[in-house]
Amino acid sequence: MKLLRSERFPAILLLVAAALGLLIANLPFGPAVVEASHAHLAIPGTPIDLSLAHWVSDGLLAIFFFAVAVELQYELTRGQLNSPRKALQPAIAAVGGVVVPIAVFLVIAGGDPVARAGWPIPTATDIAFALGVLAVFGKGLPSPVRIFLLALAIIDDIVGIIFIAVLFAQDMNLGELAIGIVLVVVFAVLSRLETTSRGTRLTIRTLMLLVAIAAWVFVLLSGVHATIAGVMLGLAIRQGTGMHVRHTLEPWINAVILPIFAFVAALVVIPRVSPEALSPALWAILVALPVGKILGIGLFGWIGMRFRPRGTAPAVAMPDVLAAGALGGIGFTVSLLLANLAYADTPLVRDEAILGVLGGSVLSLVIAAVLVSWRARHYRRLAASSSSATSSS
Repeated sequence: MKLLRSERFPAILLLVAAALGLLIANLPFGPAVVEASHAHLAIPGTPIDLSLAHWVSDGLLAIFFFAVAVELQYELTRGQLNSPRKALQPAIAAVGGVVVPIAVFLVIAGGDPVARAGWPIPTATDIAFALGVLAVFGKGLPSPVRIFLLALAIIDDIVGIIFIAVLFAQDMNLGELAIGIVLVVVFAVLSRLETTSRGTRLTIRTLMLLVAIAAWVFVLLSGVHATIAGVMLGLAIRQGTGMHVRHTLEPWINAVILPIFAFVAALVVIPRVSPEALSPALWAILVALPVGKILGIGLFGWIGMRFRPRGTAPAVAMPDVLAAGALGGIGFTVSLLLANLAYADTPLVRDEAILGVLGGSVLSLVIAAVLVSWRARHYRRLAASSSSATSSS
């Protein structure tokens, strides 16, 4: 279990799962596997009828978003974002990490109306993957760099969640959404009930699980993307209970949920056409993730430094901001979800957009590995020099 709670191993697992999905999709039997992922599985007696791929993206991924929301709740109340001053530099940098990739995407997508629909895709940062790369290559980096990246990625996730909720709701049913919200409130109340009886505690936890499932069902039926139910539940749960549940779920999320999602999302047949025949969406994402994120986070991170109190050092130095910007270009989970949603009605463009996400994320990973390793060596040299100076004195 310790291995699955580490930051390195889950990132490797996620990359391997995505690579395996892409490989299998392009083997002779690949089309059959892709077709199988589109097979529908309904719950008898209910209006719920989803394909296997949607059970993964709407169901399993809601659990991942629940865990992200629990962490977000903690950071906003007790963690690194619990005051405006702490959140200022990463918040300003995160704005750049959203605005500039969108601008880069739209410039490259040009006037193609289908391609332009994917503008939210390069805004996301995969927290688990970015922290995993940081853990692998960043030995010796000071803790503020990790904190800056975590805050940046969490803010990015908030933006991604808002995009999913606002842009991709279909035929919204306000009545069913209202029922879902009421059930979230009931879930929040149940999580705050105190008891010393083991039997009563088990009953409350069982009720919480049933209410959470019901909330997910009603949000799904309302037309709002079902992952939003996970977000609302994660923000609503009592913090201590939420952190305990998150701790319990973490190995399953890292070992099962995210790899399955990455595998299913990467089941894309590589188009056998000339580069000129590919959708502008692919090129826009491929460039916007690595280049847009580095430029946006770097420029706005520098602007954020201007707001610190005079005479004080910045929380994170500019070269470290650039390294965090490269890490921010690793989109994977949320970017893949956004690609599936943005191009749901155009499967060919969707597949090319997914290739763009995978390619852009890998480019960002390589650039980040170089920059993070360079900064880590810099800080290790500083630590060695300081240690030598101390011992000689």
